[in-house]
Amino acid sequence: MSALKGLRVIEMGQLLAGPFCGQLLGDMGAEVIKVEPPGAGDPMRVWGQGKEKVQWEVVARNKKSVSANLRIPEGQALVRKLIATADILVENFKPGTMEKWGLAPDSLLAEHPGLIIARMSGYGQTGPYSNRAGFGGIGEAMGGWRYIVGEPDRPPSRMGISIGDTLTATYGCMGVLAALHHRNQTGEGQIIDAALYESVLQVMEGLVPEYDHGGFIRERSGSILPGIAPSNVYICKDGEYMIGANKDSLWQRLAEAMGRPELGSDERYATHIARGHNQLELDGIINAWTKTLTVDEVDALMTEYSIPAGRVYRAPEMLADPHFKAREAIIEVQTERFGKLKMQGAFPKLSATPSGVRSPAPSVVGQHNQEIYSGLLGLGAEEMAELQASGVI
Repeated sequence: MSALKGLRVIEMGQLLAGPFCGQLLGDMGAEVIKVEPPGAGDPMRVWGQGKEKVQWEVVARNKKSVSANLRIPEGQALVRKLIATADILVENFKPGTMEKWGLAPDSLLAEHPGLIIARMSGYGQTGPYSNRAGFGGIGEAMGGWRYIVGEPDRPPSRMGISIGDTLTATYGCMGVLAALHHRNQTGEGQIIDAALYESVLQVMEGLVPEYDHGGFIRERSGSILPGIAPSNVYICKDGEYMIGANKDSLWQRLAEAMGRPELGSDERYATHIARGHNQLELDGIINAWTKTLTVDEVDALMTEYSIPAGRVYRAPEMLADPHFKAREAIIEVQTERFGKLKMQGAFPKLSATPSGVRSPAPSVVGQHNQEIYSGLLGLGAEEMAELQASGVI
């Protein structure tokens, strides 16, 4: 049995923040009914890298697809009936859109007091910027992430994924779980307001108090975290390797592994503060050593001396690695469009109520219209035909 089995989620978001929140809830066992616009559906269906776009197969797993035109009253009324059957509503439209469609959260809660509504947006539902459009990258910039990522002499870089969106979705999911606990105690639903920029801000560690207290502004530092040494990716004969020995005892063990135990007590490197002051010099020493060895040789030494370290993985290395296999970190799903497809599993792992993939992503927009609108809402054949003919679904 999955942790959220028996709960129904209506997902009305598009692209990534709302759908990733729905994916997390679905992985944990909730029934997720995704509402898509008739025709093309969610743009995520054609997003991703590579020749064939398969990202949809991950973000839409464990979901059922229904179509509804939310721009017309008939579609809005249909979805309102659907929401009335649900425990949770997830949406990531621009603030004011739900209200414009006659689906204001306050009115939904008035009719359905136990409903939990997760709202994800660029700047939140209130404040002077709330009506602005916002994507993940904009939230990353405002939340402080973009400014500190990259090389010091170059413009800000980005991570190769939409981290602002997925962070917001994760906080939205966290809010849903907290709200479920509150509802179990009181019967009351509530609204979760998750902003992109605030979700990024939450993981920025001491960035704000460091400035507030001492006037310190974090800057771009490339592959290192200033003052934390050694902790970097180093070059080997045949590839790259990550070593994190930024603790006095770990550094001493690394010096022994390098065959230079005297460096462990050298006053230039013996303490955390000293290593921070001599970070670039220290990285040069380590890099000169790793260049004489293969990745396998360095890896064996790091394991022998119990030093936190590891290979720098791409997808091919992940698929070949025995640890990934042993923990089923990557699973194989029988998809409707692409056959067997490997993808990340469901995390975190719960011992009593494990998460997982119960069904593949729906390949067709509105694939479950009959099941949901007829089976769940009880619409008859004539009503379904009329909705179809009038463009509502």
